[in-house]
Amino acid sequence: MPLVPEIPPRITPDDDAGYLEEMTKAIFRAGFSWRVINDKWPQFQEAFHRFEVAKVANYGPPDLERLQGDPGLVRNRRKLEATVTNAQRILELIDQHGSFHSYLRTIDHLPYPDRVEVLTSQFHHLGRTGAFVFLHCVNEPTPHWENR
Repeated sequence: MPLVPEIPPRITPDDDAGYLEEMTKAIFRAGFSWRVINDKWPQFQEAFHRFEVAKVANYGPPDLERLQGDPGLVRNRRKLEATVTNAQRILELIDQHGSFHSYLRTIDHLPYPDRVEVLTSQFHHLGRTGAFVFLHCVNEPTPHWENR
């Protein structure tokens, strides 16, 4: 029986924390079983303070050590650090545009490949496939999987 790929649900996040959470989930799914990430996700939500952008952006070395030692997480140091760095970048974009959703509206006019390029150049550990998954999950326009 052929494997049927899991298609993640599309949601429109209620707030900036929702965008950081979906980006982080897309990053951690890369290279891991999505089932493993989904099963561990409640612990991620707790460990990252429900992805409150300002809190995560202010994480320092003690927080990274706490996360690195948490057996409920996937303890990939570079992806954990990327979550903090990405929260800092999202915070900058919120300061400039009022919200991350408003920031995304500034790149609506770009063709899909250019939107992906903009996102992957600004966010750590967000590759092309991760950008597709992120955009899909936050209910942004994306091509079919085969055309990404």
